[in-house]
Amino acid sequence: MLKIGDKVRFLNDVGGGTISGFQGKDIVLVADEDGFEIPTLASEVVVVETDDYNIAKVIAGQKKKKADADKKAPTSVKNALAVSDDEEEEEEQDVADKELTYRPMAQERRGANELNLFLAFVPRNAKVLSESTFDVYLVNDCNYYFHYSLFTYDGRACRLRHEGEIAPNTKVLLEELQRNRIEEWQRLTVQTLAFKRDKAFFPKPAFSVNIRVDGTKFFKLHSFHPSDFFHEPALVYDVVKDDHAARSMFVDADELQEAMQTPDEQMHPQVMRVSAAEKRATRKQDRNAIIEVDLHADELLDTMAGLEAKDILEYQLKVFRETMNEHLKERGRRIVFIHGKGEGVLRNAILKELRKNFKQCQYQDASFREYGYGATMVTI
Repeated sequence: MLKIGDKVRFLNDVGGGTISGFQGKDIVLVADEDGFEIPTLASEVVVVETDDYNIAKVIAGQKKKKADADKKAPTSVKNALAVSDDEEEEEEQDVADKELTYRPMAQERRGANELNLFLAFVPRNAKVLSESTFDVYLVNDCNYYFHYSLFTYDGRACRLRHEGEIAPNTKVLLEELQRNRIEEWQRLTVQTLAFKRDKAFFPKPAFSVNIRVDGTKFFKLHSFHPSDFFHEPALVYDVVKDDHAARSMFVDADELQEAMQTPDEQMHPQVMRVSAAEKRATRKQDRNAIIEVDLHADELLDTMAGLEAKDILEYQLKVFRETMNEHLKERGRRIVFIHGKGEGVLRNAILKELRKNFKQCQYQDASFREYGYGATMVTI
């Protein structure tokens, strides 16, 4: 039974404190280190340190101790110095300052011994998605502990972003992700090692899972769905699902090429190289073909709900830049960007980009007969 004065920790969140009171039958007030009282369901806390007395008795004991000390106050300077020396030598350590050595057992669920680990992005303000930041969580939905390491990529090199341990059936907040840093999370790797403490368990394999996070989903309100882990809609990616690693969402180009080879090509690599050269020559001849890119918002985005005009324009220009950079080395390549007539905002923004970042390219209005006044043709 929970009592005032018990030290507790939260089951489904980080932290804890001391029980300072109750609200009804099911709510306890947990006072943290700063003295703030946090109403919490009694079923969501676990006792980590307790005694047979409560706060009221502690306060009464402290008052009695002070009264006894006042009665024994020294009547001379010599006695005062002696008492002072004894107090320094026999200074007692506050129980609250002692390190907690008790570790409560993990809370397990029936039928949850298959590994399930998820990466989730939760908008802090889903109603104004275009201005919201995102909380990044790792969610452990099984009865095993996980040691985890999360890497993000800069080119082909990776960087350790987060590491730690997550308890069974809990979630941990990794960071608050700003909108202008979403690109840093588009490629990542999560490595895991699963185990149980203080009991026998069936061993599980270690995993190294590559994940591709689609940055465009952060602009689409329907990408965020209700889940069992959050009160708010969330974008959830599988890391490990039912003891199996999530399917890798990005692969090395050499590995992909090898996987696509026929058995005959694997036996005769020279034939494969000639074939690749022929394909490159074919692509070179195809540079006379015009590439069309429709930049209308309804073609690029599944929905525009929750997005402001500036967010839509930013995404349209992102697609424009990516297309230009993809073909920038293809001299003579012609690309038609269909932007529509409208008020000319997107067209003017494209022309500004061309003058500033693609000075080596030529541009003109595309064929009026085919595209009307709503397209610009760029020649690399």
